[in-house]
Amino acid sequence: MDFSAFGFVRVTAVAPPVAVADPAANAAAILRAYGEAPGDASVVLFPELAITGYTCEDLFLGDDLRQATLTALVEVAERSDHRCLVVGVPWWLPDGRLLNCAFVCRDGAVLGAVPKVSRPNYEEFYEKRWFASGAGVAEEARLGQWTFPLDARLLFEVGEVGEPNTGAFRFGIEICEDLWAPKPPSADLALGGAEIVLNPSASTELVAKADYRRDLVRMQSARTISGYVYAGAGPTESTKDVVFGGHLLAAEDGQLLGQTERFRLEGAHLTVDIDCLRLRHARQRNATFAQAPRDATAVRLVPAGALPALAAIERDYPRQPFVPRDEAEFDARAQDILAIQSTGLARRMMAARAERLVIGLSGGLDSTLAFLVCLDALAAQQMDTDRLVALTMPGPGTTPHTLESAKSLAAAVGVALKEVPIHDVVRSHLADLDHGGEADVTFENAQARERTQILFNKANQVNGIVVGTGDLSELALGWCTFNADHMAGYNVNAGVPKTLVAYLVRWYARHMASKPLGSVLRRVLDTPITPELVPAAPGDAVAQPTEAIIGPYELHDFFLYHFMRHGAGAAKILALAAHAFQGERDEKEIRHWLAVFFRRFFAAQFKRTTLPPGPKVGTVSLSPRGDWRMPDEASVAAFLTAEDKQ
Repeated sequence: MDFSAFGFVRVTAVAPPVAVADPAANAAAILRAYGEAPGDASVVLFPELAITGYTCEDLFLGDDLRQATLTALVEVAERSDHRCLVVGVPWWLPDGRLLNCAFVCRDGAVLGAVPKVSRPNYEEFYEKRWFASGAGVAEEARLGQWTFPLDARLLFEVGEVGEPNTGAFRFGIEICEDLWAPKPPSADLALGGAEIVLNPSASTELVAKADYRRDLVRMQSARTISGYVYAGAGPTESTKDVVFGGHLLAAEDGQLLGQTERFRLEGAHLTVDIDCLRLRHARQRNATFAQAPRDATAVRLVPAGALPALAAIERDYPRQPFVPRDEAEFDARAQDILAIQSTGLARRMMAARAERLVIGLSGGLDSTLAFLVCLDALAAQQMDTDRLVALTMPGPGTTPHTLESAKSLAAAVGVALKEVPIHDVVRSHLADLDHGGEADVTFENAQARERTQILFNKANQVNGIVVGTGDLSELALGWCTFNADHMAGYNVNAGVPKTLVAYLVRWYARHMASKPLGSVLRRVLDTPITPELVPAAPGDAVAQPTEAIIGPYELHDFFLYHFMRHGAGAAKILALAAHAFQGERDEKEIRHWLAVFFRRFFAAQFKRTTLPPGPKVGTVSLSPRGDWRMPDEASVAAFLTAEDKQ
């Protein structure tokens, strides 16, 4: 498998030991680190002025350092291989100006050089004493046998962008202070098509500066929707009043991919895998980025060779991407989610001038979470729990276990629960249809629609709103009955996937619930997921185990996240799932359920087209009025074909 075809690009940043004003020694250190970098990296990045050292000061003005620098640069360029080597070098122009540049070398040649535009000249920095700005510089430069472009607008293209299934990408460069400037060059580079921005830097260390620097890199990657890799000069640059830390950072669209410990005298390196296809999808989705004005003269394209293959990725993909791993982060996230759900419901109740909320309790996870949200919505309006009208409607498939859970849930918070059995009315309705009573789709859906009818009629009776309970995963898979549990006055769970529902209920049990309520919530969590529309056989606890029928929700939520959030195709999702679930699920199982996911997702769009309103909770939403618009008649064939080819 070649992950580069899925848009993955491996980039290594290095902070090697530096011998200030000794280009020969620095070239040796750079080439040694370059040789140790992964062979499947597309780019190896070194810090600002790494050839000479950043702190040469007035030595930059001497001819001996110039000659030694050019000799060292030739050696580094000649020994470059299929990996783009990006290194900081001072460059002397014939007109007397000195530029602070980043040189790009590959396959034994210099491809181009990017000059620094913004030069810090405050506090401990005095770059204007030695260096001119690279703004407006655009010329053909010469070094030995090579002629190459010298221009701050350079955009390097690895592979052939636009060719299908090649994973080609573009990268641009800005140098240290350029990132701190009011208008960083990376903005134009990103708008010109650079998925990756490199920053060779020499940033001094101060108390709390590392946090600021990390946030700056992370937020610039978000602003430009790019992969941003930063290589800071190491501790051996330290001299007189300043200390350098060798901080290496990488971020992708606002997410920190990795960073190194600082102050390592022996040097440091960081390797990350950047998902360029994900970035392109994010740019296409973001109308602000897609429609931003572009200056055709703002970038200049430089071919940078073929794309190296990438046999494996080292990037970590959580099996449950909707659920934060960190407990403190999840604690804050859970509070936000419940607040969004309950606030949306409270506002809906106010707008409708409804006096009550009406909910059907099944004793399962989804209705339990919706029930908790109802309690919070009433509390936010200083309303008593008697405004919550709860019904449980046992039918032919209802088990004593779930019925008892529904009763216990209501009792634990003092809500009156009305039991409305539907056995007789469903039997009568099926008889009217000349149905024989066999457990087929009509038998199942008649129960679901009868329950919905009761809820809506009850809402009319008490001037209430029917609170929907179906979750995001069920909506994606169409695991709901059209015009039954598919319908509500307001669905509080519409933006919450199944894997997250369970964690929210568990969190509520730990942090919010009384002891009796917490006990009931844990009982619900231990109950197998099932719609209970078919009677269980004697001795069977569950007749319709949902995950045995449609597949594990853990897999489906993984598929849903990467399909909806990052625009991943079927083959890429399969590769990512095989990587994430390695050792737990084999590829054959993943492939089977992925095909089920796409078939059900496409077949169920007609249900999503007519969804009732509900709060958007996360970045993945299937609301037909907002995030997801898709024709009901769309064919799934291309997606299944792509998955089969993998």
